[in-house]
Amino acid sequence: MTQGAGGQITDLHETAEHGDIAGDDVAGNGGRRRRLLPWKHRRDLTPAQLRRRQAVTRGGLAVGLVCVGTVGWSVGQALTYPGKDSVMARLAEWSRDHRLGVVVDKLEDLQYQLDPPEVGGTLPPDALARMKATTPATVHQPGLPLREPMEPVVSPGLPGEGVWRAVASSHGLPIVQATYVRPDDAHTSYQAAIAWISAKHARFQLHPGFREPGGTFSVPPTIPPGQRTGLVATWNGGFRVTDGGSNGGFYLNGRTAGELRDGAASEVLYRDGSIRIGVWGRDVSMTPDVVGVRQCLELMVDSGQVVPDIGNDAKWGVTDQSRMYVERSGVGVTSSGDIIMVVGQALTARTLADLMQRAGAVRAMPLDMNRAWPSFMAYNGSRDPANPTPTNLLDFENPADRYYVKATRDFVAVYGR
Repeated sequence: MTQGAGGQITDLHETAEHGDIAGDDVAGNGGRRRRLLPWKHRRDLTPAQLRRRQAVTRGGLAVGLVCVGTVGWSVGQALTYPGKDSVMARLAEWSRDHRLGVVVDKLEDLQYQLDPPEVGGTLPPDALARMKATTPATVHQPGLPLREPMEPVVSPGLPGEGVWRAVASSHGLPIVQATYVRPDDAHTSYQAAIAWISAKHARFQLHPGFREPGGTFSVPPTIPPGQRTGLVATWNGGFRVTDGGSNGGFYLNGRTAGELRDGAASEVLYRDGSIRIGVWGRDVSMTPDVVGVRQCLELMVDSGQVVPDIGNDAKWGVTDQSRMYVERSGVGVTSSGDIIMVVGQALTARTLADLMQRAGAVRAMPLDMNRAWPSFMAYNGSRDPANPTPTNLLDFENPADRYYVKATRDFVAVYGR
């Protein structure tokens, strides 16, 4: 027997029998005392109790192994599905699919804080060479001249900055033109690419992604062989529909994913191959001629002006991501119906909107962001018209032929008429 705190007398043998303490230890007074454990020692268990403990332990291990195996199998599926998404993009998508989007957002915020984009500096040599590689206007037919140069954001401009060049042609006409500019006067070592597409000479096709929005559509989640002749451009879709990130829906040939929302910024594609961009329920709506709708957030440019609440973080990304200088994309329409598409390496919501408005968009909307998703590819069919060669206007995470295999997310393809 020992005397505990407060003068309480404890019978060690009796207490051990009840499982409150087990195991020997040397007390400071040279005697022996028991270590307190939350369970009985094996030697204090009856045969029946020992069998029950073994059964519970084995069951717990089995459940743990099943859980680990299930998670491992699920992650393994995410790392091996078709397409050319990077490992980081696949893991981020898996996390968002399993309600871990908040964790992904926080990690992205932390990564940005630890490694923010460089301020100042000059363009790297490959970017400078790309900016200088303009196209002589004399090589094209007078029916579709190159656009007048765009005034650079940063003054003085670099050679070729804001100068349009042909990046894809159809019937000898430069129906896809592009230029490069630095996005603001602070981040001068980064580029934004701006593309212009002649709506009169092009037709547009919306494609689903096999994971976003997922499901079964009559249009494939790729541009397969046999459907590439005349292809001149592709661009990425918007925020995810399936988790509500786009705050809108997706519609294609009679099937809807999510919900088409009044007030949402919308790309609307028609049976004749044309496209319009505007506010759903105001500028565009469902008619028998509509074959595709892709909604994402709200307009950034309206009536030719950047919207007054472009600084409202809640509208353009999670937490403060709308103010982060990261990879972004957006699409707009000019007063004559031509398409403006912007992809950039270090853009905020405001600088993205400013670039689309500067390029002539009267209505423009955001598309996806972060390195894995923005893209604009031009296609050259001079060598093989049935299999034109794709080129990224800017180098992002995915290769230029990302839409020649199954695409994770939806996209728009453009063909010459």
